[in-house]
Amino acid sequence: METPLIEFKNVTKRFGSRTILDQVNLKIYEGQISTIIGKSGTGKSVLLKHIIGLLSPDEGSVLFRENPIGSLKKSEWDAYRVQVSYMFQHNALFDSMTVYDNVALPLQQTTNLSKTEIERRVMARIEQTELTEVAYKYPSELSGGMQKRVALSRALVTDPTIVLFDEPTTGQDPIRKNAILAMIAEYQRKLGFTAILISHEIPDVFFISNRILALYNGKIVFQGTPEELDEFEHPFKDEVIQSLEGFQEELTGLYSQRHFKVRYQTDLSRKRRDETYAIALFTLEELEAISNVLGHTAAQEIIRALGAYIDKHFGAVGGFSTRHSINEFVTVLPYSDLDEAGRILEDFAKDFQDRGIRDIESVAQKETDSTECIDFTILAGLAQGKPFVEMESIIEFAKFRQEEIARFQCELRR
Repeated sequence: METPLIEFKNVTKRFGSRTILDQVNLKIYEGQISTIIGKSGTGKSVLLKHIIGLLSPDEGSVLFRENPIGSLKKSEWDAYRVQVSYMFQHNALFDSMTVYDNVALPLQQTTNLSKTEIERRVMARIEQTELTEVAYKYPSELSGGMQKRVALSRALVTDPTIVLFDEPTTGQDPIRKNAILAMIAEYQRKLGFTAILISHEIPDVFFISNRILALYNGKIVFQGTPEELDEFEHPFKDEVIQSLEGFQEELTGLYSQRHFKVRYQTDLSRKRRDETYAIALFTLEELEAISNVLGHTAAQEIIRALGAYIDKHFGAVGGFSTRHSINEFVTVLPYSDLDEAGRILEDFAKDFQDRGIRDIESVAQKETDSTECIDFTILAGLAQGKPFVEMESIIEFAKFRQEEIARFQCELRR
């Protein structure tokens, strides 16, 4: 079995008479995005502070590569500490310092690197996070999204193994929330660091997370994939997940995945075993390229616009939809067979080519000043389902049958 990068073993932390962490056991694996969820004030930030060494457990131990960090020698501790970086909730940028100086600060304070080497590393990170043109501007001159990129660039400049994100999307609107999460996922994929997030953004954060850890009443009550969490039966689901996950997903206005499944199961329960229905799977291709050229905010606006268009068209004929993954949508047509669904999809594709493309172009032009050209496609596939067949297997078959239904190419001018 894979060895955890970080492990908590029976960790207890008290503040006065209050027990914040109560015999906590958890595992974080290398190269993954792990997200800790739970109610406010339940100790999620306390967990992060144990990883970075700002707090020590009253009982139990925190291990890094199977070695208790509380027992490390000073040289070992220094070697560990330099591998861990922290992206603060509200960026914590210094307004009196330029972007370059903000990013350079960790290297200046924690290393003996030459000025030339510091400049090389800082400019490399600034280029990777698409901040070259604003390197010598001040944070107050930047948009909120750019400030987040500066904070991320600073967190990454020391080449950390682990990056901790404390509520990185606090106070942001749905588009900005998803843009920040997409940015974290992109750079984690490019650079390979292990990301540990604290987040309330259910279900948005599930789309980028490999593992979810649920903190409830001072204990970790769940560790596993987002899909496994869906099958998890515990009071935590009612008190936390359902209270945080709305009936509709904030970004798209579609059904949240949880309520989509409830609607799906309710509709199927009314059908005979020999009755059929149809499922459509839509995929927005080249999402990473869209983000790279137009920016993460524009990419999320395009996702929202596509979701709204799908809902408008298929909702009018009795269908209901959800966002299945970061760039996929699933629609159920409960009263259609495959032939009828095919005709409905043809109408959708024609209407989308005539009008939907213009809506997306308008969104893209509003959200970016890029002069580059972007080419992306929208795929769709249909599959027929029956009440006793697992929905995921039907979705997989729809994916296998996907074909291009729309292609979008724009040249955006300043």
